[in-house]
Amino acid sequence: MGTKKPPTPDTDTICAIATPLGVGGIGIIRVSGPLCTTIAEQLLDVTLTPRRVFFARFLDDHGSTIDSGVALLFAAPASFTGEDVLELQAHGGPLILQLLMTRVLELGARPARPGEFSERAFLNNKLDLAQAEAIADLIESGTEAAARAAQRSLEGVFSNRVNLLLAELTSLRVFIEASLDFAEEEIDFLADSDTHQRLEQTIQTTRLLLDEARQGRLLRDGITIAIVGPPNVGKSSLLNILAGTDTAIVTDIPGTTRDVLRESISIEGIPVHFADTAGLRDATDVIEAEGVKRARAAVEGSDLVLLVLDLSDPGDSAQRRALELPPGIRCIQVWNKMDIAAGHNTDQVNQVNISAKTGEGIETLKTMIRDAAGLSASHEGVFSARKRHLDALRRTQQHLQTGKTQLGEHAAPELLAEELRFAHKALGEITGAFLPDELLGAIFASFCIGK
Repeated sequence: MGTKKPPTPDTDTICAIATPLGVGGIGIIRVSGPLCTTIAEQLLDVTLTPRRVFFARFLDDHGSTIDSGVALLFAAPASFTGEDVLELQAHGGPLILQLLMTRVLELGARPARPGEFSERAFLNNKLDLAQAEAIADLIESGTEAAARAAQRSLEGVFSNRVNLLLAELTSLRVFIEASLDFAEEEIDFLADSDTHQRLEQTIQTTRLLLDEARQGRLLRDGITIAIVGPPNVGKSSLLNILAGTDTAIVTDIPGTTRDVLRESISIEGIPVHFADTAGLRDATDVIEAEGVKRARAAVEGSDLVLLVLDLSDPGDSAQRRALELPPGIRCIQVWNKMDIAAGHNTDQVNQVNISAKTGEGIETLKTMIRDAAGLSASHEGVFSARKRHLDALRRTQQHLQTGKTQLGEHAAPELLAEELRFAHKALGEITGAFLPDELLGAIFASFCIGK
């Protein structure tokens, strides 16, 4: 019912600088492929033993020293890629690293494509596709919670859950297809309550995994929040207190913010991408009109809107017009200036009173943002996930639901079997058991070079 791809037939030896560009104490060059031992013999003044660290001089083609540093050799298959791997740790100057790269290329290697080391690890069965993607997620983590979730995926938590569901789905497919094959034995398949129970259990397992994957994607990608409202209600002050810095200019002059000001911070472990916008009102000049236009565009492109209003003047006509947001927009009404307001205005669950000046109510607002985003209070056990993982799980769920309908309403177990086959294929895309070559290339192309 589908297996992981065989080891890559590519026998090229690849190399790349694995550390960021710039000046540093150490720079690392990685080499993977059958020429690693030959390259080491010609490049170094020592003979390497696998899995031992050696101090060595790195030599050019005339035997002169390019640099000195640390060299390690990992023999296949006990390496990250499953091939022979050579790692060179030199001084972290761009010129030194480029000279070393040039020498390694002269000795038969070629530059690695983005993500090619991880791609070879996947193709050589050292890790599955979800784990390979977790490496990139770990490197790009913007919060501690996201890093921990990526590490759990790298350790195989997500993959294990997917594989358990695949096993459950495989068992169900075998049972149903065997029943179809032996229909002449008068097995009353449709009357078998166990069939319905097992199918329902698989649907429930898929739904639970999808919910958990949504949590993981939220920790990885975060949410986009537009801060909108009339002029001079404290939108920029709110952004500053949430960010903990004076990111936005704050004055008593209405219309100070003309363009969309963006800031990314962490709230309750979630990467939150804020867009502080121009005040929503009838613009007095062309520049402000453009700012209002961009503010409305930011609202349309956001996951959540913080509609900031002035608690000290709740009946203002501009505020009433600001409440008229497009349909379908998730919104929290943030009534600011409670430090000077006489009353309170939290009649609805999506309202909160705050003071951007004193900080009162800000922690409540952060909790509301977390709840609106759909993240549970505890991140324990959450694994990282990507949009394509969620798409695959949704398609799996849809095929299972369609199969349930085919069985229950149309008494068509053969169509159920076909939907289960589609579900199995969709689910297998997550770990790479079933994946088009062009999609595989696109995934690894998004990785950094050297990883």
